[in-house]
Amino acid sequence: MDSFLRRPLTARLATNGPTVRPVWFLWEDGAFWVLTGPWARLFDRVRADPAVALVVDECDLATGLVRQVIARGRAELVPFDVERGRRKLTRYLGADEALWDERFVAYLYDDPARRGTTWLRLEPASLRASDLSFVRESRETP
Repeated sequence: MDSFLRRPLTARLATNGPTVRPVWFLWEDGAFWVLTGPWARLFDRVRADPAVALVVDECDLATGLVRQVIARGRAELVPFDVERGRRKLTRYLGADEALWDERFVAYLYDDPARRGTTWLRLEPASLRASDLSFVRESRETP
């Protein structure tokens, strides 16, 4: 499961409302880390009700590979730290920050307190990994 969650996949995070949104995440120290702040509706939703669910999955019909991880728990909003932010963004955007869109670079170099950049941290109360893969059979016509 850890190697699956280290891949740069997009998760879907559900909050009360219900509202579901795609997010980039970092799986580290037994928790999911999602970048947010007061500019995002996610920030206010989690402050109002921290109960969330998160799904990371992949489905390749050509190969039959179908895997998923489902996490549930109470999210917390914690102070942003730049080094964790760099690790998260590097996994999606590559190591060369010069190639990143300036929006992402700003998270690392602007003052997080002024900008309000915050981590949503989800240490799952429940975590389930499933492999629902299937074998693709070739069907030959008689």
